[in-house]
Amino acid sequence: MDRHLHIISFIVPFPVTYGGVFDIYHKIVALHAAGIKIHLHCFSENNRREHALNHLCERVYYYHRRKGIMGMSFSLPYIVSSRMDRKLCYRLDENDYPVLIEGVHAAGWLLNRSAKKRKIILRLHNVEHDYYRQLFLSSSSTLRKVYYHFESALLKKFEQQIATVPDHILTVSSQDAETYRRLFNVNNVDVLPVFTGFTHDIPPSGAGSFCLYHGNLSVPENERAVAWLLNEVFNNFDVPFVIAGKSPSPALKQFIARFYNAHLVADPTLEKMQSLIAEAHCHVLPSFNITGVKLKIINALFHGRHCIVNRAAVKGSGLEEVCHIAQTPGQFKERIQALAGKPLTTGEIESRRKVLNNLFDEEKNCERLIQLIW
Repeated sequence: MDRHLHIISFIVPFPVTYGGVFDIYHKIVALHAAGIKIHLHCFSENNRREHALNHLCERVYYYHRRKGIMGMSFSLPYIVSSRMDRKLCYRLDENDYPVLIEGVHAAGWLLNRSAKKRKIILRLHNVEHDYYRQLFLSSSSTLRKVYYHFESALLKKFEQQIATVPDHILTVSSQDAETYRRLFNVNNVDVLPVFTGFTHDIPPSGAGSFCLYHGNLSVPENERAVAWLLNEVFNNFDVPFVIAGKSPSPALKQFIARFYNAHLVADPTLEKMQSLIAEAHCHVLPSFNITGVKLKIINALFHGRHCIVNRAAVKGSGLEEVCHIAQTPGQFKERIQALAGKPLTTGEIESRRKVLNNLFDEEKNCERLIQLIW
C-alpha cells in the first residue's frame, strides 16, 4: 500500500543554498527514493515556483508568506504568524496522512488543527527562541535588537505551547534535544542528523594556500564572527584570509577592505563556494550561537581540509573529535600556524570518514524517520 506524507516547509526548499534548505531538500530526496508519496506545502515570499521539486512530490502547494505589518500578531511570533494560511488547514483536513513539519516557523497549523487522528512529527532546525535571543546579543542595530528581543519571548511562549502536541520532535543536535527536555518537560524528543547529500564525498589531498570563513554574511551572528576573526585573529597576522558568502552589507564590505590580508568573495555560486572550500587549507569557523548545527562545518569536513572551531560551534553535534578546538584568538593563531602546510593525515581522513558516515548515513536516517512515522 502506498504511504503518503504531508511535509509543511517554512520555505521553498530549492535551490539548495543554505543549511535549513539542505536538510529539507535532501530529506525529500531520500523519502522519495524510499517510495514515500510526498505532498509538499511550502511558504514563498515572492510567489516563486520551483519545478525541480515536482518530480520528487505527488503535489507541491505554495502559500504566500505575508511580510511586514500584514503578517504580524501580538500573540504569536512573526516567523509563525506570517505563515498562517487557512488553505493549508483545509488541504490537510482532506485526509489523515501523517504530517512532517519542517521548522517551528511552519508549526502554526498545530494551533488550528482538527481533531483528526494522525501522526505528527516536528523537525527543529534550532531552538528558535534561543537562536533569536543570541541574535539579539549579536546585533548592533537598536531596531533589530528590539525585534529579536520580542520575537524571542514570543517564540519561547509558542514553543512551550506546542511542545506536547507532536508525536515526535526531531532535533539536529543533542544540545537542542536536551534544551527541549529541560525547558518544556517533554520526552518525545530525539536527534535526527541533518540530511546533506554529502554522504560519499572525500576531502582533498595536499595543502591549501589560505584560511576560509564562509556563511550567509547577512546574518548578524556571521557578521560578528567575521569581525571577531579580523580584529582578533587575522589583524597583523600574515596569513591570507578569504571570507565568502551571500549578501554582505556595504558596511561589512568596507570593514573587510581595511585588512591587507583579507579578501571578500561576495555572493559566490554554489560551484565557486565548493571550489573555495576544497582549495582552503584551514576553515576557521567560530560561532557565537550554540543552538542548531552548523552546516558550514559539515560541508568543510566532507569537502575541505582542517577545521578550526570553538566549542560553541560544535557542542552537541558529534563532530567535536574531528575538529580542532580553539577558544581564544591566541589559540586560533596557534592552530593555524601549527597546521600550515600540513595535509590531512591518513588517520585524520579515516577518523573523519568514520564519524561523518556514521552520523550522516542518509539511507539509515531516512529509514529511521519512516519507522517513526509509520
